[in-house]
Amino acid sequence: MIQYPVLEASATIGITAPSSGVREEMHNLLKLSCSRMRMRGFDVNCGETVWTQNKAKSAPAKVRADEFNKMMRDATIDIIMPPWGGELLIEILEHIDFENVSCKWIMGYSDISVLLLAITLKTGIATAHGTSFFDLRGEFLDETTAMWQSVLSTKTGQSILQHSSSNYQKEWKQLDSSTEVYQLTEPTYWKVVSAAHVKLQGRLLGGCIDVIRHLIGTPFGDVKHFQNHYINNEPIIWYLENCEMVTTDVRRSLVQMKLAGWFDHCTAVMFGRSNANQPFDNYTIENMYEELSDELQIPIIYDIDCGHVPPQITLINGAYAEIEVQGGKGSLKQYFNQ
Repeated sequence: MIQYPVLEASATIGITAPSSGVREEMHNLLKLSCSRMRMRGFDVNCGETVWTQNKAKSAPAKVRADEFNKMMRDATIDIIMPPWGGELLIEILEHIDFENVSCKWIMGYSDISVLLLAITLKTGIATAHGTSFFDLRGEFLDETTAMWQSVLSTKTGQSILQHSSSNYQKEWKQLDSSTEVYQLTEPTYWKVVSAAHVKLQGRLLGGCIDVIRHLIGTPFGDVKHFQNHYINNEPIIWYLENCEMVTTDVRRSLVQMKLAGWFDHCTAVMFGRSNANQPFDNYTIENMYEELSDELQIPIIYDIDCGHVPPQITLINGAYAEIEVQGGKGSLKQYFNQ
């Protein structure tokens, strides 16, 4: 069975940096995020790792893991949100106390998706792939991003419906404290390989493919165990997003996932928008999507609201989902079924 945390009103958010912390010159923006969240009715508890960053990490692996484990044990902390992603979260996995992971939400994306996926696969506790804490500093939130709170407040046995965004952000602007963090200027259009209309169902799993691929072959990436012990071998819908890889590297990663059995009992794969999907020797990302669809004989949906090209739908690892795409518009209904 899947366990679903519930976000209550006036919850306390624990901010810890299991990957990268925030450099001093950007502390003011992190403090702004804390202030905005307090204005929205939350309390905020920042750990020490949040304020430091050196050599591609906030602190040594054991220090990062200890702070995370402490927040997991702390009954006064209701949800854990890293400030953002980073590069080396995978270093802390061997130090995480998975036996005592509490049923509380963890939300983030990018490098944080390594921790999210590992926790859901090992414990059956749902985790939330969505906006980072740092990007909640705006006075106003777009409709897609703002759904994070409604999604995480959904109770076991209930469902929540989200829709594709109207527009997305083409490129990141210089960080500032503007009233709206994102500049959503480009029309959103969800696409499907060789189909005009798809409707499908399955349990959601996923994250940033650059980093979650490194869980393959480790005790933290046992998808088969998860299927057998937590979801009764129900079909899986994978959602993946590419941060930095060229098309051929994405292809290698997907082949590895296939050979490792991660696509067994898979009913569809969804890919987020990405500015990194650069062709190699005329091999485009669209070529790759078509090949994957043909190999797996399943729909491939792409350019969805997920990942490093905001805004993001809040996707719950372990939730049962109904997804429909037609005419460039998508809907996602997540059922918090055990």
